[in-house]
Amino acid sequence: MSLTLQLNVNGQLYTVQAAPDEMLLTTLRNLGLYSVRCGCDTTNCGLCTIWVDGEIILSCAYLTVRAQGHTITTLEGLKEEAAFLGECLASEGADQCGYCTTGMMMSVMALRRKKAHPTDQEIKDFLVGNLCRCTGYQSQLRGIRKYLEAMAQ
Repeated sequence: MSLTLQLNVNGQLYTVQAAPDEMLLTTLRNLGLYSVRCGCDTTNCGLCTIWVDGEIILSCAYLTVRAQGHTITTLEGLKEEAAFLGECLASEGADQCGYCTTGMMMSVMALRRKKAHPTDQEIKDFLVGNLCRCTGYQSQLRGIRKYLEAMAQ
């Protein structure tokens, strides 16, 4: 049995068919939104990070049926800002394999909206759910700091 749902994703309305137990990660990828990635299916890596009504959620553990009536934002909906953040990360050597980058970028952009001038510890605390296996996080921290400082001006 599948359900017919209306989803508002990145300002566009979609009519989708979804099983009652389908996770939003699967639905978004089926819509061609490939910035939403699957890394663990256990809410431990942050690769599937999106926003629902401006709040960070992990789409691998969020039922699609719950998303109806809410505003969903993926990295594709933040292209311009994401491109700038990506440049800041790359300039500090934080792009390495890039697999974790999309989820981390969603978290960083959410942080900016919540706290314009976070300390390094606040950034680290905010990103605790974003796993990167390539770096020691120092280059990412430098890139994030560069992005936040530029966006605060």
